[in-house]
Amino acid sequence: MVTGPAYGNQRASSALQFAWALLACGHRLGTVFFYQDGVHNANRLSAPAGDELDLVRAWHELAQQHQVALHVCVAAALRRGVIDTLQASLLKRSGENLQPGFELSGLGRLAQAALSCDRFIQF
Repeated sequence: MVTGPAYGNQRASSALQFAWALLACGHRLGTVFFYQDGVHNANRLSAPAGDELDLVRAWHELAQQHQVALHVCVAAALRRGVIDTLQASLLKRSGENLQPGFELSGLGRLAQAALSCDRFIQF
């Protein structure tokens, strides 16, 4: 579970590096759940400086290359302005900014992931 924002501290970056290392060692990573300020990792409109790692796109690449599900807490996301097409329509907002490859989900999805894994790590 990632609770750190894409920028501002090292939690999300450390989580991404840990995920890559885990996969490089042959382990399986099924799901990453983004909660609280961690939902900012799913905002496709973030624009880091040219000399910084683009964490949003890096998470997307990880998911594509290794079939990792990227779930974002819907309640935390909406509070922080991260929204998908469906929620934008339901809430009558003019646009969406959820990065492709991420999915808005409820805490039930987090519970499912926690029950189906042998380790649960929070960043």
